[in-house]
Amino acid sequence: MEETDELPECPGCGASRFRRDSIFAARQDHGATTAEMAHPEAVGPPSWLIDAREMQQAPGYSLAMKTDDGRIHVFSIERGWTRVGRSPTADLRIDDPSVSRRHALVVAEPGKTLRVLDDRSLNGVFVNGEAIEWAPLRDGDQLTVGRFSLYVLHR
Repeated sequence: MEETDELPECPGCGASRFRRDSIFAARQDHGATTAEMAHPEAVGPPSWLIDAREMQQAPGYSLAMKTDDGRIHVFSIERGWTRVGRSPTADLRIDDPSVSRRHALVVAEPGKTLRVLDDRSLNGVFVNGEAIEWAPLRDGDQLTVGRFSLYVLHR
């Protein structure tokens, strides 16, 4: 298509307004929308990270976050692709309007640095306060997805 071409109607919902879709999904989801928000600022590591490190179940990489109710959650990162988003099919599901259905992908491959890929999210993915499309992750890095800060832990 060219920039001046008229967009066809969507066969799924009849709409003629479109947004970017994930390159990793077969078709677009027509559910609830994602709320836009301001870009985050980098902050130093929070004091609760000490407790999160103690909660790690096994050696390897994990992502830790603290929810609004004050609970700390630690998610182990398995080998391969870990889908982060609001979708019920996400491996790490964050059910909040600031998080896209398919927000980010965390890639763990043997012998390589842990990496994160923005999965064409509305609000972007930030590592230590910087917007990224694809970036390495190291122990202590702050990964921001929507309004949530997740911290990379490695032991």
